[in-house]
Amino acid sequence: MPSDRTRFGAYGAAACAVAYGSMKLAQALGANALADKDPLRPDLRERLLARDPMFVASHWILATAAVIGVLTALATVRPWNVPRRPLIVLTWTIGLFMIVRAIGVLGFGFVGDTLVLTGVTPPDPEYADLSRHLARWDLALWSPFFLTWGTCWTLAARHTTRTRRAPGRTPQPEAHQP
Repeated sequence: MPSDRTRFGAYGAAACAVAYGSMKLAQALGANALADKDPLRPDLRERLLARDPMFVASHWILATAAVIGVLTALATVRPWNVPRRPLIVLTWTIGLFMIVRAIGVLGFGFVGDTLVLTGVTPPDPEYADLSRHLARWDLALWSPFFLTWGTCWTLAARHTTRTRRAPGRTPQPEAHQP
């Protein structure tokens, strides 16, 4: 069984998936649950808050993806018979994507929000107040959350990459060759 330290990433990724999935499930069932804080373009934000069927469907899809995420994260530390290579690729991909999102390479995140708030990247004047409001929320909530979640995924991926599994056995650390 992996040590407590190596379990942290997997259980942290699973806990973040539960939190995110719970929020998306609540939104799918009609709750507002931070929907008004999503950093979306104004037209998409209006559709989200009006419960456009596309957004309701996306909430159901994201809630389902969160359940799959919990199982995937747990598969990195549990003695389940899961194909190892796809698990490694998936966990690294998810972790790195979330870290990139948090940093802001995709437009949102620490960099993108800071650029909006400092005026380096001025928002559309018609929606300037809303853009700054959403950038503050993203800096305070979403970017740190995705950074934490992505870090947990990469810790789980690192653990999975460094262990090997024998059929029917729990992961064992790789032996280092001199």
